Amino acid sequence: MQNLTLNNGVTMPALGFGVFQTPPDVTEQAVTTALQSGYRLIDTAAAYANEREVGNAIRNSGLPRDEVFVETKVWISDYGYDQTLNAFDKSAGKLGVETIDLFILHQALPGRLDLTLEAYRALETLLADGKVRAIGVSNFMPEHLDALLKQASVVPAVNQVEVHPYFTQPAVQAADAARGILTQAWSPIGGITSYRGTGTSTFDDPSITAIATAHGKTPAQVMLRWHLQQGRSAIPKSVRPQRIAENIDVFDFQLTPAELEALDALDTGTRGGPEPDAITLEAFGRDIPEA
Repeated sequence: MQNLTLNNGVTMPALGFGVFQTPPDVTEQAVTTALQSGYRLIDTAAAYANEREVGNAIRNSGLPRDEVFVETKVWISDYGYDQTLNAFDKSAGKLGVETIDLFILHQALPGRLDLTLEAYRALETLLADGKVRAIGVSNFMPEHLDALLKQASVVPAVNQVEVHPYFTQPAVQAADAARGILTQAWSPIGGITSYRGTGTSTFDDPSITAIATAHGKTPAQVMLRWHLQQGRSAIPKSVRPQRIAENIDVFDFQLTPAELEALDALDTGTRGGPEPDAITLEAFGRDIPEA
């Protein structure tokens, strides 16, 4: 496994396993399979409603706690200083851990910048208290980072955003790099283009399939290799054991510079997820139960 060093010196696996939209009743088995396949970074979120099952799988894996890097996210309904401190207690309780390796804000809340800033201040407190090893954000655009860093004392270690060959977000990646923030890709193999797209999915793209054929790999493996060679973290998801194993089998080949450029050139500029500035408590707020 390739590792990445965050801006505070903490190391984490470059390739992780995500559980977005994975139902709780299949999450534990999926994470168990992932850990058996060699994944050591598991990404979840309070809003996914499957933190408890992720924790069960990690605890029952037999692996030492310090061998599994656990990442989870605070939902916008729990923004605010005291609310976010309590969000940590909820997530840690469900995961069954004392320390969360990477704790991040799930979205910017542009209309309530005050709550966003107070939530991040709580992350800084948790970091100082040793309850989390690194802190970060998700779905933050450059302007959101600018607003945050005007008041924050700790630069986020990670910004988790939608990145795949059809949507590369070069401005966000550049903003992250300029600030020493690691870009972590969600929907890294463009799964979102299969269920929200209106045209070809990344899995069927002729350029990607041609590169895959040339290397004797799958399109998904090619896309994950693209992320790793460009220095990003990626967190693919699947519930199928074969796919879970395939997605981590990406360390035995190299894409050429021309192949990397060909993948970069596929960017359509079309976002699959919600527009960051459309995130409001009224539209997206939901209660996150206590542990």
